[in-house]
Amino acid sequence: MSTVIANPAAAQPAARSEGVWGLAWRRFRADRVGMVSMAIVGAFLVLIALAALGLVAKDWQREVGLPYANPTFLGAAPPSQQEAIPVPDGPPVDLSDVDPLAPRYGEWEQRAKQYEASEPERRETLPFGGDRLGRDVLSKAIKGAQISVFVGVLAALLATAIGTVLGALGGFFGGRLGDFLEWVYNVFTSIPGILLIFAFAAVLGRGIDTVVYILGLTGWTGIYRQVRAEFMKHAVREYVRSAEAIGASAASRMFRHILPNVSHVVLVQLSILTVGFIKAEVILSYLGLGVPIDQVSWGTMLAEAQSELILGRWWQLAAATLFMAVFVTAFSLMTDALRDALDPKLRGLE
Repeated sequence: MSTVIANPAAAQPAARSEGVWGLAWRRFRADRVGMVSMAIVGAFLVLIALAALGLVAKDWQREVGLPYANPTFLGAAPPSQQEAIPVPDGPPVDLSDVDPLAPRYGEWEQRAKQYEASEPERRETLPFGGDRLGRDVLSKAIKGAQISVFVGVLAALLATAIGTVLGALGGFFGGRLGDFLEWVYNVFTSIPGILLIFAFAAVLGRGIDTVVYILGLTGWTGIYRQVRAEFMKHAVREYVRSAEAIGASAASRMFRHILPNVSHVVLVQLSILTVGFIKAEVILSYLGLGVPIDQVSWGTMLAEAQSELILGRWWQLAAATLFMAVFVTAFSLMTDALRDALDPKLRGLE
């Protein structure tokens, strides 16, 4: 009687191949610049969450320093040179003939002294300096990140979602649906962007949520064109035809088969839109259509810095620019690394 020896290898399940997302994550982890950039972006997100919970920069409106207090590394500002100007001898001069506000100067000076006496903790220097009211610029930059990053990222996600879905539908199905979406695209691109912004602002009103909707609803056209072209190209390829042959639905072919292979294009546009929308928030705030006056953002800080530069007070501009540059650069490098990890042409080189 012969004995049948089972093959142990046959009993073991076949090793499952690494999926698209798993392969992309492995490639991304090998990119040191991408990992460092993701850590910086993560640190900003944690800082924003702490600011939103009131754990950091909650007293950004408090006047903790003297007006235009110097940064700490510059030291305290010297006394005003006007106090050293000698008063000429002679009969008193009635300044009311020259300056009608002269009679009020004494009253205002007395009020200023009383205010300074009631605020004994106001400091002469602050880590990043103070603004015209004596508020801490560092706290304003941290609190401003909460609004600016929220507006930039959320508006970019909204615009990316709209452009990706419409581009996928138009490129995959074509026909009358594609023609209709092309008409909608042409309508949006034929109207100047600033007029669209004013139109949406007139309908939606003013506020942070309004800025997100305005930027998202007006900024989807660029990604729509690129995603539509990519879907038209991939819809006729063999791997999509094979998925159709085995019964995959249209939604499955669009978002499970084609979308991962064009995700690098989506990420590039997401990065561009985020950077552009953070800058657009500056313009909208300057025009009075953005952040309310009782809030702070990098845009409002840059708007305030215009008048401060005339007086030689540059630290609010430097703080807002530094925070914005670090976040924008890290976010761009992170999305570039994700694009390289998801690019099917680069995956094929492994």
